[in-house]
Amino acid sequence: MADLFSADADDDGVVAGQPGRPVAPLAVRMRPLVLDDVVGQGHLLSTGSPLRRLVEGGEGRAGPSSVVLWGPPGTGKTTPAHVVSRGTGGRFVELSAITAGVRDVRKVMDEARDERDLYRRTTVLFLDETHRYTKAQQDTLLPGVENRWVVLIAATTENPSFSVIAPLLSRSIVLTLKPLADTDLQALLTRAVEDPRGLAGEVSLGDDALEHLVRVSGGDARRALTALEAAAGAAATEGAVVVTVEHALAALDIAVLRYDKDGDQHYDVASAFIKSMRGSDVDASLHYLARMLEAGEDPRFIARRIVIAAAEDVGMADPSALQTAVAAAQAVQLIGMPEARIVLAEAVVHLATAPKSNAAYLGIDAAIADVRAGRAGTVPAHLRGAHYPGASQLGHGQGYRYAHDEPHGVAEQQHLPDSLAGREYYTPTDRGAERDIGTRLERLRRILRGG
Repeated sequence: MADLFSADADDDGVVAGQPGRPVAPLAVRMRPLVLDDVVGQGHLLSTGSPLRRLVEGGEGRAGPSSVVLWGPPGTGKTTPAHVVSRGTGGRFVELSAITAGVRDVRKVMDEARDERDLYRRTTVLFLDETHRYTKAQQDTLLPGVENRWVVLIAATTENPSFSVIAPLLSRSIVLTLKPLADTDLQALLTRAVEDPRGLAGEVSLGDDALEHLVRVSGGDARRALTALEAAAGAAATEGAVVVTVEHALAALDIAVLRYDKDGDQHYDVASAFIKSMRGSDVDASLHYLARMLEAGEDPRFIARRIVIAAAEDVGMADPSALQTAVAAAQAVQLIGMPEARIVLAEAVVHLATAPKSNAAYLGIDAAIADVRAGRAGTVPAHLRGAHYPGASQLGHGQGYRYAHDEPHGVAEQQHLPDSLAGREYYTPTDRGAERDIGTRLERLRRILRGG
């Protein structure tokens, strides 16, 4: 198998003196050379878009503007940087905020200034994980950006409004990248199989294997290409010319899940997930959560189901369960996968182990049933609005007792229409917090009814 890490390789990933022998990882070899080869991100590639103007030199005599690329991992944030470098004919420097310090940034700035002054050549600085820099560290980028010693392409997986300093944002264009759709990944993998820079048609990719590779990639192009390369390697060891699901499994050690996001398996697994939490089986709940996540289910869909379960199945037996579920749904939106799995797991554990009550759920359904059946009745006169002229002559508000003036903050008073007086919709259980709610509710109803 080719040495994928040989140092003697050119930009296209082949060994010097040994044309055609790939050495760089497939994800590197398949990096687009021009914007038209980029899959996905169509909203950034249209004619006249900032990114296209950047590549094609349409930013005026002052040169191209710096940009901030915001998107989840594997959406191709490095690709525009390389394309821009080729388009501007400039020098390309790549740094990561994880390993590069202020000294490294200043060195790049000094060299970029010399390149501009001596050779009239632009330096494109790609800074990955920009959000990891502190405010003071990001400040060191400002002179180079403001004086255009560099064209900065700053990549971040966090919202730049919070992770990038305002002076840098004001001097840059923010471009948002989206996770690749399944069709984008399919096109990318198909191209990688056929392209001379990729697998050069030495193998073909079975439909089931293609579907599996797309599913396990989760919208991440780098992961998809890495998985394809590993699967092709597994096929090569057997002398096979077709990459199958079995080869993908052998390479990735990830089981193929029978899970169709638009079919029966989607609904069956989601149903089992909800019923396991309702049934207080935390282990089964985590199992079905894992199945959905590994099958590529949208974590936001899972979070919505957890919020519904918190209200419907846990209810007032543990009011904090809904708070946990809503917080989890918000956190999933903020951080995305793979870290979102931890947040979802915590919410699932909370709901599965919480006491259960559907009393509030049954209560609102009973109330709705009465309304739909016409059992509404008129609002008692003492509860009607009395804020407009003439209301008092109609008797509105007369006899109303202000609850805060009463000894316990509760007044003996009828609030339901006459036709529904004494109707009870909410019947708390004796589980969890509802045990105390039930005792309090009994006292409240007794006071309200003058008992």
